[in-house]
Amino acid sequence: MLNELRDSIHKNALEHGFYEVNPSIDPLVIDKLLLIHSEIGETTEAYRTGHFANIDKYNKAIKIVEDLENNSDTRRLIFESEIKDSFEDEIADTIIRLLDLCGYLEIDVDKHIELKHKYNKARAYKHGKAF
Repeated sequence: MLNELRDSIHKNALEHGFYEVNPSIDPLVIDKLLLIHSEIGETTEAYRTGHFANIDKYNKAIKIVEDLENNSDTRRLIFESEIKDSFEDEIADTIIRLLDLCGYLEIDVDKHIELKHKYNKARAYKHGKAF
């Protein structure tokens, strides 16, 4: 039963052009957007579970190992213990992926944020919505 429905659904999608390749779409951009989306999901999960970075503990531990030679492994372990996969870390991952995509597409991030901020400042309270 589900296989017949599967075949019918897929046939309908084919007939309606959902499997036609658009040559103007860069699959690499789609891949990057999906990675950004996955980072947002990880950010949401970290927030939902209350996993936040412990910057104070991180800074104290890093200060202790600062003078050690070849401390990169120790720094990595401290980061993984106190920061990795936290809400803040996932926000950073999201921003890094967004900026990477902007670099690939040569988007003037400063200009577009400035323009959007000016636009938002001129908008009505709650953008005119009653939410």
